Amino acid sequence: MRKPLMPKATASWLIDNTSLSFEQIGQFVGLHILEIQAIADGEVSSGILPRNPLENGELTQDEISRCEKNQNLELSIKSSDIPIPDSKTKGSRYTPLSKRADKPNGIYWFIKNIPDIPDSKICKLIGTTKKTIQSIRDRTYWNIQNIRAQNPFELGLCNKEDIEAIIEKYRNKD
Repeated sequence: MRKPLMPKATASWLIDNTSLSFEQIGQFVGLHILEIQAIADGEVSSGILPRNPLENGELTQDEISRCEKNQNLELSIKSSDIPIPDSKTKGSRYTPLSKRADKPNGIYWFIKNIPDIPDSKICKLIGTTKKTIQSIRDRTYWNIQNIRAQNPFELGLCNKEDIEAIIEKYRNKD
């Protein structure tokens, strides 16, 4: 459900300009009733400028009047033509410097133990490039003499469940 853009500023305006209960205001802006109480007492957000939800198209005066008459009703936000943005998907994962040196060992483990696995799956699991995988397959990697096969789960590069699923899928392709 949509909530006001600036909840504390909106709550501050509603406290000052309406006779709504703290519970109604808290439900509308998505804050706990004790936070609303603290805003009303001036303990929290004393420097925040109140934000009028009527001017910003989040509420109507009729909605406020309806809820002021009956403390059991909840305020509902006015529908908007503006689409709600989709939540962002996970981007590429950050790998600490200490683990970056372990990636070739994990790649080599996959190549050695599951030779049929496509490069794209290794890229996704470990977070590397196809060029690196190909150079390890061709044994042209710049540090090939120091690479030894190590389980990527033990190195902390991927989940055990993901490895087990890959093993199940590509080992039984004979």
